[in-house]
Amino acid sequence: MSALRHWLWRTVCAASGGLTVTGRWQVRGGAVIVANHASHADTAVLLAALPPSAKVMFAAAADYWFDVPARRLIATSLIGVLPLRRTGGGSYDDLVRAAGPLLKAGHTIVIYPEGTRSTDGSIAEFRSGAVRLARDCGVPIVPVAVLGTADVLPKGGTFTPGCPMRVHLGDPVDPHQTTAARLRDAVLALRTGEHHALAA
Repeated sequence: MSALRHWLWRTVCAASGGLTVTGRWQVRGGAVIVANHASHADTAVLLAALPPSAKVMFAAAADYWFDVPARRLIATSLIGVLPLRRTGGGSYDDLVRAAGPLLKAGHTIVIYPEGTRSTDGSIAEFRSGAVRLARDCGVPIVPVAVLGTADVLPKGGTFTPGCPMRVHLGDPVDPHQTTAARLRDAVLALRTGEHHALAA
């Protein structure tokens, strides 16, 4: 299924304006990805950019993705959404219970730590759940920057193909040696092209 999703979304991205990927996926086994979030297209380009061996799944709001039948079908068959509650408390415990076994089995869990899509291109402060999850599950955390997706599918806007999209993959980080704020800085650096200096 991971390979099918990967090639499906590579085809979609190619038809939507093209996708360029820089950096190299360096993880074997489970990992947590933190990425900036400006568009639902972010999910498509990450599925296209990451190798099938990463076995990518996305932590996302259950009330959005699973309350509407059409979205539920997309979430389960075409994306691989790990549904989480946004209200009612216990959300981190729910995340660990849901993601822990998957990480142990070698899956990559993508978390958008801003909590919502940006509408102005800025990157909001990162929440700490992704770092806690990586620490508690003993897996590396990988910063990733996504660019151009808001031009193709802005929040609240319409699909506009023809705009190139880019994904910059960062190096794996020991979650015990970083913080949410440092990961945000790493994503900002990747987005502005300073990832070459970080990797040197």
